[in-house]
Amino acid sequence: MGVARSKPRDSQRPISRLHDSDEIPEKLYFKIGEVAQLTGIQPYILRYWETEFRTLRPAKSRSGQRLYRRSDVLAVLRIKDLLYRQRFTIAGAKRHLAAEEGTLPPTYLDSLRRLKEELKEISLLLRKHSP
Repeated sequence: MGVARSKPRDSQRPISRLHDSDEIPEKLYFKIGEVAQLTGIQPYILRYWETEFRTLRPAKSRSGQRLYRRSDVLAVLRIKDLLYRQRFTIAGAKRHLAAEEGTLPPTYLDSLRRLKEELKEISLLLRKHSP
């Protein structure tokens, strides 16, 4: 028989969740634990998302501690929404964020559409100049 715990483990504790950027405290920097508490995302997930999403790049202190700005917290909330509420894959969320930023590289389909338009223009030019 196990010993009853007086306090739940960290992973079992309820974590507050932000729903609006107005709820983010007015601070210059947040530590990773504070961001985890604010957003409901565990620190190990935040560290992983840093490797996957270009929009999430917190500064680091001299001691190597992550220092998230308000914009980083907002990026975490946006990524969380895409992955957890809208059910995007990580790859899909990356593409969606890139499209929002306007930095989306052309897809194969985009290239085909552009090629089709160019071929139509060439066809019109050839019709005009042929007997």
